[in-house]
Amino acid sequence: MPSFVDTTVKDIDGRLRELRDELSRLEAARAALDGGPRRPGRPRGTTNRTNGSRATRTRTARRPSTARPTRATRRGGNTRAAQTLALVRERPGITIPQIAEAMKIQPNYLYRVLPRLASEGQVKRDGQGWHPAS
Repeated sequence: MPSFVDTTVKDIDGRLRELRDELSRLEAARAALDGGPRRPGRPRGTTNRTNGSRATRTRTARRPSTARPTRATRRGGNTRAAQTLALVRERPGITIPQIAEAMKIQPNYLYRVLPRLASEGQVKRDGQGWHPAS
């Protein structure tokens, strides 16, 4: 005849299995309602930097990691940088606002592109204007 302790341990083990199953189901339900497990990034409830309002983001389905495009693929082969370089070569001394106007884009993007082109040795800055490096 099994002892009281053995019976109690078996009962506790059985109950723990039930609770683990329940926990798994509850976590799955919460993830479905909440949009999945939290990923690194800005914590919920922080303010949006542009207008001071609460940041509200909707969750979107993510592709499997094996199907995610590389940065070069997303960027489209560095087309904006190539366009910028062509404009600088055509019009030496051109400024960022002038480049943005010619390309019909916002100038803030060019404040990232042109220093990168300069670090690659393709352009150089002279005052406010940009010149081909060669």
